[in-house]
Amino acid sequence: MRTGPGAGAWPLALGFVVLAGLWLGPLPAMSRTAFSAHMLLHLGVVVLAAPLLAIGLVRAGVCLDRVGGLRTWMVVVFAMEMVVVWGWHAPALHEAAARHVGVFVLQQFSFLVVGLGVWLLGFATLQRGAMATAILGFALTSTHMTMLGLLLTLAPRLIYPAELCLGAFGFEQLEDQRFGGVLMAAWGGLAYMAGGVVLGCRLLWGADVEEVVPGEQRDWR
Repeated sequence: MRTGPGAGAWPLALGFVVLAGLWLGPLPAMSRTAFSAHMLLHLGVVVLAAPLLAIGLVRAGVCLDRVGGLRTWMVVVFAMEMVVVWGWHAPALHEAAARHVGVFVLQQFSFLVVGLGVWLLGFATLQRGAMATAILGFALTSTHMTMLGLLLTLAPRLIYPAELCLGAFGFEQLEDQRFGGVLMAAWGGLAYMAGGVVLGCRLLWGADVEEVVPGEQRDWR
């Protein structure tokens, strides 16, 4: 069913509410001394707020089918997402974000940009080729998130400075780091896998796939 502009865009509002709760709540302060809190904040932005914002934008009428070189943009954005995630979890950059507010703001902004870019590029198209590219991108994103999570979980000692992993939620230092890794591997990996599965279902059974009609909107209800 088609809808008019803005119809059913409640996920957009919910996404902003989630984002505000994440950034204005206790997690930013906690993430400076607890890796598990950092991971909750990171994943909340990229696999909770970002997909809600993307779905809301699509339901509000955003469509990328007329963007030139859409598949190339997908490759670029998915690659950027991996660089951003792995880069900010390198010990030096993670420590810089924990110690300096400006770097922390840049970190969170980059998480939101690449997270929103990935989900929006995946769901704001009806082109079969673009959707297939997005499915591959979601699979690779799920894989690299799981790999990084396992690396953090299985590390025999602290990867980050001890004062940045003081622990939260009753965890000791190494347990705190490992719990953060479990969150990334499980929540992060499964979320992107689920995104790819949803796209795969749309690609296989979506009656409107490749139907690109200017001015028409899609219903995501």
